[in-house]
Amino acid sequence: MKTLLLFVLSAFFVSAIHYNRPIFQKEEPPKKVVKTDAEWKKILTPDQYAVLREHGTERAGTSPLVEEHRHGVFYCAGCHSPLFSSDTKFESGTGWPSFYAPISKNAVKESVDRSYGMVRTEVTCAVCGGHLGHVFNDGPKPTGLRYCMNGVAMTFEKK
Repeated sequence: MKTLLLFVLSAFFVSAIHYNRPIFQKEEPPKKVVKTDAEWKKILTPDQYAVLREHGTERAGTSPLVEEHRHGVFYCAGCHSPLFSSDTKFESGTGWPSFYAPISKNAVKESVDRSYGMVRTEVTCAVCGGHLGHVFNDGPKPTGLRYCMNGVAMTFEKK
């Protein structure tokens, strides 16, 4: 039994070395993008600035990304960091693009939002800190989460 276990483990380590891959891959934290308010105002539209930098919310049903059904990736409109895959998008009926999971665990950050007399979980871009929306516990399987995002805070690229 010990011999078999040693054989399996050595094959695992040899294959990892052979293919030049780390044995236990960790997702690296993203590099940060930091800009002044003046710099953000130069590169963002007024609506994007209001949502991403001032924690605003677009009116429900106004984003064309609600109806986006092609295969692709949704990126941060501020720094072009990948946020969500179309594979996790679903129709929530809320009027905002909704996803059940981010594209990777380091793509977004979550924090407590106590604004407007409510307690919610705010979702921001992990790279530039831009406000994207909120996450709720009423989504579909497999996560049960609904990342309710402002479409104006994202761009879409078809794959």
